[in-house]
Amino acid sequence: MRSLRRRAPLALAAVFTTSGVVHLVRPRAFASIMPRAIPEEHHTRLIYASGLVELACAAGLVLRTRWAAAASVATLATVFPANVQMALDAGTGRNPGPTDSRAVAWGRLPLQLVMAWMALQARSRPDLD
Repeated sequence: MRSLRRRAPLALAAVFTTSGVVHLVRPRAFASIMPRAIPEEHHTRLIYASGLVELACAAGLVLRTRWAAAASVATLATVFPANVQMALDAGTGRNPGPTDSRAVAWGRLPLQLVMAWMALQARSRPDLD
């Protein structure tokens, strides 16, 4: 279990790095999952911002900075409404590709809790160092 707890932040950093890069390179890929309550004129800026935040969190997790765990959990909480929107829209054709599957979209929601646990493992723990 100690090995898993030590590696979890690095695995999450890889997820954040991949997602952050995609946010910056292909922001339109995330446009369809933006919650409808957010005005459309803000979508692109928020997608770019979340990509930058994910990259910062990835760096913090790798470096085990003091703020990385809290920032990563906050980031996951902040993007959760977009994941809920994706799940609500699943099967309607609004989401491109595999995210239009109800099983995939709804199955991603509990993964947010797993990723939060992974982020929390970045907190300094003497028994893991």
